[in-house]
Amino acid sequence: MSISELPALRIAGLKIDPPIIQGGMGVSVSRANLAAAVADEGCAGTIASVGLGRFDDFSSTHSVQLQQDDDALRFEIRKARSLSKGVIGVNVMVALTNYANLIKVAVEEEIDFIVSGAGLPLELPSLVQTRDIALIPIVSSGKALKVICSRWIKSADRLPDAVVLEGPKAGGHLGFKHEELEEGSEKGLEQLLADVVEEARKYDPPIPVIAAGGIYTGEDIARLIDQGAAGVQMATRFVCTHECDVDDGFKQAYVNATEADIAIIHSPVGMPARVIRNAFVDRINRGETMPFKCDFQCLRTCDPNTAPYCIAEVLNMASKGKMDESFAFSGSNSPRIKEIVSVKELVAQLVAEAKAYYASRTAAAVV
Repeated sequence: MSISELPALRIAGLKIDPPIIQGGMGVSVSRANLAAAVADEGCAGTIASVGLGRFDDFSSTHSVQLQQDDDALRFEIRKARSLSKGVIGVNVMVALTNYANLIKVAVEEEIDFIVSGAGLPLELPSLVQTRDIALIPIVSSGKALKVICSRWIKSADRLPDAVVLEGPKAGGHLGFKHEELEEGSEKGLEQLLADVVEEARKYDPPIPVIAAGGIYTGEDIARLIDQGAAGVQMATRFVCTHECDVDDGFKQAYVNATEADIAIIHSPVGMPARVIRNAFVDRINRGETMPFKCDFQCLRTCDPNTAPYCIAEVLNMASKGKMDESFAFSGSNSPRIKEIVSVKELVAQLVAEAKAYYASRTAAAVV
């Protein structure tokens, strides 16, 4: 029996119980301390690989920046391993220009799993020769999963070990049209889940589907599992924990946020993104720019010559609590967070809520 009465999430040879993956959050939000603390509670911790290298010298050469990012990811993985014997993974964005390098580091460090999105990770199996590392793409539709499976079968005779379905209420860069997000006309997570689960069950064995985006309570987790999810990925809830690697000023932005503060912006990398609105967001929405020099171009979709500001530098400043010069990425539920707690307390709360949901459902059935 699972400790949460929720079924354990099984991905390849991994057992995740409670069935929660802590989402990867960059830049420098989810690092070793958070990932290890989450793993210690039976969940899966995730290190976000984006932007872990130095940010104080954006004129550094491409080769120097590559080495800094590689070394930083290797350090975080080893640190997390030294802190926890639980399940530890990394999130690596397809859009990164050093995508292959970071995957190589994760493989060399024998990470448990790799989550990959911000583009379809069609080439991921060719970069990971071993079957001992679980490969988990991020999708926003059943069609995207079908495309990935078709390419992986042809190129590597391999299927994803699981898939993350990221819905429209997630934080950060989103795989939906800006207009849909502003108008609320996009499909909801539950509707998208049905589509992706239908596609995932066409394969033998069926691919576990991990729901993400806007999940806040243990009851949310239980309901999504009732609807076909094998587990969930949660990010926003883990920001306001003592173990989260981000500065307290960043966490306080979450605690202070109201519903009116949650906004969708046009990111310089060409995607919509959900953030907590502040004076800095208002400035960029008015068209103000922050010219910068960059010889690296960390994201393929970013043109440093035309971008109004450097998204990586802004997010790095946010991670250090410099909120007057930056903004915080956030899911839709950050206004519900009113205090900073430990990871242990948060997971215990989610487990208790799931148990209460199952108990109330059983009681209703008896009546």
